[in-house]
Amino acid sequence: MEYKFYGWEAASSVKPLEGAPAWLKSAADLYDALSDGLWRVETCAPRLRHLWSLENKTCGQCSITAFLVQDLFGGEVYGIPREGGTFHCYNVIGNARFDLTSEQFGEEAKTLVYDDKYPQKREIHFAKAEKKERYEVLKALVEGYGT
Repeated sequence: MEYKFYGWEAASSVKPLEGAPAWLKSAADLYDALSDGLWRVETCAPRLRHLWSLENKTCGQCSITAFLVQDLFGGEVYGIPREGGTFHCYNVIGNARFDLTSEQFGEEAKTLVYDDKYPQKREIHFAKAEKKERYEVLKALVEGYGT
């Protein structure tokens, strides 16, 4: 598969933590599974569902994906400030910095600044019940993938 997400080269070398699904060998494998139908309109942020499509699967999936990556691979979740006071989330694991959902921004993705200035906490993100529920759905889909 040809990867277009930010940091794809680094993501290919990131190995999962103990206890991850057996099929998962790298963060790139997770991207492959998510692209293979695990990212869905139901897992998209409600405010962005009108923009979600099979051609734009990563739309509205950033925080739940980034925290799932953290669960499976470790590391930290950081945010890029967006209009309206929200943050676009990405992962830093060791020396690897990558954003599995950067493609949702199209050409704008080239201007995103990954400077690790804004650590993100799941407690804050998951204080929104709908976000926690979307995360749980995505997590269950990943755990059941390939079985």
